[in-house]
Amino acid sequence: MRAVLATLWVGSLWTIGYMVAPTLFATLEDRALAGTIAGRLFAIEAWVTVVCAVLLALLVARAGAAFDQRQRKQVLIVIGVMLLCTLVSHFGIQPYMAELRAAVAPGASMAGEIQARFGRLHGVSSAIYMVQSVLGLVLVLKLYQAK
Repeated sequence: MRAVLATLWVGSLWTIGYMVAPTLFATLEDRALAGTIAGRLFAIEAWVTVVCAVLLALLVARAGAAFDQRQRKQVLIVIGVMLLCTLVSHFGIQPYMAELRAAVAPGASMAGEIQARFGRLHGVSSAIYMVQSVLGLVLVLKLYQAK
């Protein structure tokens, strides 16, 4: 059950971040609409992460002999760092990005300092997402190696 939950969680991270969001921007001519849809999907994914991280941490903590003490600690640390990535990115960085988007008149494009700041925040958020994605692979592999 632990490995299946982790696989579904990590699979959803990879699907939204590396397939769905890029497809939206490649397909839709209206980049603001693509961004709005992608933002909504990432918001859903953030809550999926919170739920999956909590459930998985509980399952691992109560897994008995499936893990030795070192393995259990490693898996719980990976889960915790993945959750932290979401908390920092979605609940820390994303509100600032939303403020910048809201500062632009409807139908207008971002320009100047707003665009530069948005780009920096987006870059940091993307880097955090990549770290989380790699940790997801580590998590799945560690859970499939459990006794």
